[in-house]
Amino acid sequence: MTNETTNVNETAVNEPAETAEPAEATATATAATVETETPAEDRRLDIMSLYPKDMNIYGDSGNVLTIQRRMALYGYEPVTHYYNQGDQWPIEVDLILGGGGQDTGQKKIIKDFFARANLIRELAADGVPMLMICGMYQLFGEYFETSEGEKLPGIGILDAHTVGEEVRLIGNLVEESDDFGTVIGYENHSGQTFLGDGAKPLGKVRGEGAGNNGKDGFEGARVNNVIGTYMHGSLLPKNPRIADFLIAKAAEHRYGVFDPQVTPAAREELDRLDRFASEARRVAESRPR
Repeated sequence: MTNETTNVNETAVNEPAETAEPAEATATATAATVETETPAEDRRLDIMSLYPKDMNIYGDSGNVLTIQRRMALYGYEPVTHYYNQGDQWPIEVDLILGGGGQDTGQKKIIKDFFARANLIRELAADGVPMLMICGMYQLFGEYFETSEGEKLPGIGILDAHTVGEEVRLIGNLVEESDDFGTVIGYENHSGQTFLGDGAKPLGKVRGEGAGNNGKDGFEGARVNNVIGTYMHGSLLPKNPRIADFLIAKAAEHRYGVFDPQVTPAAREELDRLDRFASEARRVAESRPR
């Protein structure tokens, strides 16, 4: 199984994508290799890791690793582009993953982010699946109002707005999702997010979890194939149903259908990963907030 990785500053929009293997991606490629048949040319799926240098805290890079691994096990060829400010955008994008970041990270990316806003909105409207964590979740909303009253615009893909508060919402989080069952993660944010009528929550918080704002009991947001959430952890290793949803929608975007081709060895590995996820979920769910 080939698991390619590219730096997007080596992938010009008007040139065929070249592949490179940065140090962090080389380890990923090795880990994702299983005894499967090499996929045909029409099995490639392009993953975008959005601003990994500045928006990648609390293990959010694990979401990229999980998508790469499971995508390969389903018989697709994952090609990952690590896009940072100033880089060239790749020719193909089938799935976008964005992580959390501190205020300094958001400030670093914001100019480039708004320069790419129309393109990202077009991709979302076209059905490209996206998972945005914490800081990127906030930027995908309508606006962020700081605790000092300054209103910073978002790109408006999610019908949500965020208000900065002095008190942080921190702790283990368990929620029930109509689409994905029980979802488990970890939140750490001072921004409090409120959903409009155009977005539905990812889930309903269970127990003492705070979620979007600690008031309405909701966490995260979803509009079509775009998901925003405050859940770190990282999220996808412990919640494979969400990972598989993103992979299926990426395949449908590229080829019109999700057609997993799983060898016996790959099936065994998927089962092993799901057992690990179940155990990790059990442990995380038992921990106090």
